[in-house]
Amino acid sequence: MDMGQLGSILPLVLLVVVFYFLLIRPQRKRQQEAVKMQNSLSPGTRVMTTTGLFATVVAVDHEDVILEIAPGIETRWVKAAIGRVITPGEPVDEKATTASPEDGSADTPAAGDAAKADTDNDQDSSSKRS
Repeated sequence: MDMGQLGSILPLVLLVVVFYFLLIRPQRKRQQEAVKMQNSLSPGTRVMTTTGLFATVVAVDHEDVILEIAPGIETRWVKAAIGRVITPGEPVDEKATTASPEDGSADTPAAGDAAKADTDNDQDSSSKRS
């Protein structure tokens, strides 16, 4: 090989190396972490599925997990469908807390948002008339 051929192949080799370190290696690491998390599931663990369903693990079979989504309602899922484990101190999504507050307080922020939306609609409709 002369230096001309080596010079034309070198950018391609560098591109493959960069591609490996930026894309393939991090993806493989995430997959290994997900499998480790899914294999460590035990009954009583709070989880969120990849579709966003919150549930509690009731039993673990070989590749299946039985989840309780409501008192007395159990469903069977594959372990791969478990997206993450919910820790007790982890904050819950804000949209879910305004829809159903756990402390029994009124939905003041949601009511305020609705009132604001009404005034915004009034402003929009008045500007459309003129």
